[in-house]
Amino acid sequence: MIQKVLLYNEDCLTGLGRRLKPLSVDAVVTSPPYNIGVGYKKYNDRISRKSYIQWLGNWAESLAPILKDSGSLFLNLGSKPSSPQGPFQVLGVVQEVFKLQNVIHWVKSIYIENASYGENLAINVGHFKPINSRRFLNDNHEYIFHLTKTGHVELDRLALGVPYKDKTNISRWQKGRNQLRCRGNCWFIPYETIQSRVKDRPHPASFPPRLAENCIRLHGLQDNLVVLDPFMGLGNTGLACRDLGVSFVGFEIDTYYYKQARKRLADNGR
Repeated sequence: MIQKVLLYNEDCLTGLGRRLKPLSVDAVVTSPPYNIGVGYKKYNDRISRKSYIQWLGNWAESLAPILKDSGSLFLNLGSKPSSPQGPFQVLGVVQEVFKLQNVIHWVKSIYIENASYGENLAINVGHFKPINSRRFLNDNHEYIFHLTKTGHVELDRLALGVPYKDKTNISRWQKGRNQLRCRGNCWFIPYETIQSRVKDRPHPASFPPRLAENCIRLHGLQDNLVVLDPFMGLGNTGLACRDLGVSFVGFEIDTYYYKQARKRLADNGR
């Protein structure tokens, strides 16, 4: 069972310093608006690029005091094909406060051709939103920037470990554990198929709970772990925390999404 849930229906920029003590959060897993014109119910996702970048810079400054020196910030960012520079512009301003330690690629859909025994075996899995363009490719991935205060935070790399394809490699890697190797920085995490967006996923831009779970496991599970999502949305980071048995703090400025998150977390918040 989850240890503690605290949910706040307010702007995280004003709420973080008021609600949370300094150095009280172990890991942050979040995805702020991308400023690409998503139709949120309350937030305006079409502000000027300058205002957007400045806003996230201010957010990073408000976040730093409450994150432990050994803490991790997992920042999920995407873009639209006509404006691919967005995530890197955000990363630039956030790096004025934090240090980039890892870049993870969240792969939503992938097509793999594998020539085996003289036959072409193709794997086509995952979901993506196709675009009609003669200039741009379908956008099948997003970034997860892992940032820390020092750039030297140790991770539990084998918490997401995968079996060695060649078992003879196990003896060559002294840090191999339970015959596992590091998964690496490409994570294939597809969306689950849903029957009704209004009922099953009433938010225009949410990541799967498994993405948050991967981030938390990679940071490292420990006693009294506190995970924060300042842009909570439907509470998928909270769902991951519930399954992992760690404490969760969430902020959501939109009352409708806040209520949906409370409902999905079985009203364990306050």
